[in-house]
Amino acid sequence: MRSIEERAARVRFRRALALMAMTLIVPGSAQLAAGNRQVGRIALRIWVAILVGGFLTLVTAVLWHELVFWAATTPSMLLTLRLALMAAAVGWAYLFFDAWRISQPLTLEMGHRRAIISLTGVVALGMSAVLLFSAHLVGVQRGLVMAMFAGNSVSDAADGRYNVLLIGADSGVTRWGLRTDSMTLASIDAKTGKTVLIGLPRNMMNFPFPKGSILAKQWPHGYNCSTCELNSLSTYSADHKALFDSFDQPGVEATMEGIEGITGLKINYYAMINMPGFRDLADAIGGVTVNVRQPIAIGKTGDVVGWIKPGVKKLSGEQLLWYARSRATSDDYSRMARQKCVMNAMLHQVSPATVMKHFGKIAKASAALFTTDIPTSEVDHFAQLALRAKSQKISTLSLVPPLVNTSHPDIATIRSAIDAAINPPAAKSAKKKTSTAKGSGKGSAKGSAKAPSSSTSTAPSKDVMTEGSYGSLRTGYVANQTNDLAGAC
Repeated sequence: MRSIEERAARVRFRRALALMAMTLIVPGSAQLAAGNRQVGRIALRIWVAILVGGFLTLVTAVLWHELVFWAATTPSMLLTLRLALMAAAVGWAYLFFDAWRISQPLTLEMGHRRAIISLTGVVALGMSAVLLFSAHLVGVQRGLVMAMFAGNSVSDAADGRYNVLLIGADSGVTRWGLRTDSMTLASIDAKTGKTVLIGLPRNMMNFPFPKGSILAKQWPHGYNCSTCELNSLSTYSADHKALFDSFDQPGVEATMEGIEGITGLKINYYAMINMPGFRDLADAIGGVTVNVRQPIAIGKTGDVVGWIKPGVKKLSGEQLLWYARSRATSDDYSRMARQKCVMNAMLHQVSPATVMKHFGKIAKASAALFTTDIPTSEVDHFAQLALRAKSQKISTLSLVPPLVNTSHPDIATIRSAIDAAINPPAAKSAKKKTSTAKGSGKGSAKGSAKAPSSSTSTAPSKDVMTEGSYGSLRTGYVANQTNDLAGAC
């Protein structure tokens, strides 16, 4: 009689385990088999809908990236997904404990009863924890999108291109306001994502502003004082707040007006990251791999405290910051060349898989230290363009010597060079385009200025190297002016 009871106890225990396994694999099946069939049918239908939805999402992700990017960057969609995950966590936990109830735990032997209670708690709470953590990540993504992309004005492409100003800014206790340390205008083809990086030196002087702009009224003859350099416009705006009282970022607006006056291009959006934020972002993705061609000094001129040694190395955020900014043994223009190489490295190394792997750290670094006026409605479009850009060669054109005299720049030559970089001869022969300097009273590149030849825009010789950048101050640096940035780095 005792052996029969033992066998019956084992059967009841196996039944309890089976009900739990059924709930884990097919939620609602335990209720259909031995409990409330209506609850089971509802749960099973929801489960089937989730499986079908997940399959369709995967297919869509492969065939239609735009929809996935839209869903991942739309706050309302992210809120819906977060609430759904939270509801699923609660619902699945209920089904586990209901399956435990159906197994009639009081009829089990004490050892079996303790085991099934412990197992039910671990599995139910574990699965719910996974879903709730996923809901948390979705909430982080939603908060990141809402915090970073706070712009409310959509700017259309001009002549088939988006022009986005990328600013590396630096601030400190000894400085008034935020100083623009690195300025690059990314001109992006609105269809293909083909990108030209136009570098602007911070010491550019004697340049005009667009007609009708705020600064054109203050400087009708151009920015021409003895200390009037491009990167001082942010400080100028801080000293003349009344001129920019309608702008959230006066320093950025002033800088944009200066760059529009120099290039003749209308800037659609800006993206600004503070230098400490750049360091944190690099650390968040686990470092960035670059080809360090020569020792790079760590420290300021006269106070070098170390070196980044040559070789293909994965640099930490602090090392990458010095690689991009060091000029203790070189000049500003060599530094600009290395900064272009860093941009190229990050574009090609920050993949969707990398973002998912380090999502929490990236979100923390980006939300606090990254600012842009790109609205949330445009994020998916620019993400798609970024993916297209990864598969293409990036061109660069830096407005530096020997092409440009930064103290007394020839604006017509600058705009002709920009037109040649954006619309190379092959593209022009396929489709004629108007000069990027045309219209809006910004001046024109028309006249006697001759666009640089393709050999000039391909960059100088690689026989000379200065502080890790091919070229020299006299001949120019390869990464500053090339049709293949990856090859120059």
